[in-house]
Amino acid sequence: MSRLLYSKDEILADHPYAKAHVEAGYRLHGGFDDKGHYISPRTLHRWPAIHAWGNALKTRGHDLVDSSQALMVRGSFPTTEQQKFLLDQGLGQTLWDSLSVTGVIEARGKNLAEATAADFQSIVVEDISQTATGHLNKGLLRAHGLDEGGDASRGEGGHDAMWFAVRDMLFGKHAYPHAVVPDSLARPEMGRLMPQIPPEHERWILLLMNVLMIEVRAENFFNFCTAVMRDPRNFRDRRDVAMHAADLVDRIRQDEAPHVGYLTVVVSELRSFTFKLADGSTVKGASFIDPVWRGMVQWHSVANVDFAREQTRLELEGLLAKKPNGQDLIRQFHSLERKEAA
Repeated sequence: MSRLLYSKDEILADHPYAKAHVEAGYRLHGGFDDKGHYISPRTLHRWPAIHAWGNALKTRGHDLVDSSQALMVRGSFPTTEQQKFLLDQGLGQTLWDSLSVTGVIEARGKNLAEATAADFQSIVVEDISQTATGHLNKGLLRAHGLDEGGDASRGEGGHDAMWFAVRDMLFGKHAYPHAVVPDSLARPEMGRLMPQIPPEHERWILLLMNVLMIEVRAENFFNFCTAVMRDPRNFRDRRDVAMHAADLVDRIRQDEAPHVGYLTVVVSELRSFTFKLADGSTVKGASFIDPVWRGMVQWHSVANVDFAREQTRLELEGLLAKKPNGQDLIRQFHSLERKEAA
């Protein structure tokens, strides 16, 4: 039977690396084996543990919640063809801004490294010591935070620095002014949604759901970036650099997979647990978690995407309108989306 109990040091353990990970002047986490294959940081035991916890849950008769790309019913905006059009019009800042903003947002994720989740064992009937939920404070949150924001004690950048490296490869570090960064990607507070449990536990469930959906949404951006960078019509004067930048995006994608993995298992475990209520009765987690999860998916996959899309559309139309033939360019820009959709 696969191991289900791990120490914090084991969850945070790295594979042995034959070569360090350095790109565009940034010392980055992870490394390479002796064959040149990239290995994500802190996955020596973390990945096997995530798979073991997921399999154990299924053995107990519970399904994993759907965290696949099937949830993302909206495509990226701008589309890859529209981004090519913007690059051709000399509006590379649109992509530079996206890469910069993504790096800044990733850096915020480092807060997870110092966070302490609520004690779920105190309100759950079942023993959770051999579950992913029981390991949130035994390395899972810290590993996630260090992946996103780097480990200063080791002089390593995380996904924040990796996105900056991608940007610098394509455009240069100071190609454009600093981009405006949104306050948060999480769903806004909506009052108590799970009054059956203490507020602190509810806050943590909502946080974990939000982070999971942000990770699921990120796959769209990974696909968009690699498609734009690997398109031979783009960055024609630095094709090798653009192809290498796409490889770096794929490394970030690889690093993010354990995040989707453990969060999927945690949310699934929580809905499988029996929760103790203040009046001495009990209730299954699915009864109050499932409706909230459905709402979280809807907000991240449709409502927020549509809102962000409209904001981006207005910004891009404003940039194109400043060109001598601005209105014609705006019509061309939107026709590309209709053509790609068809």
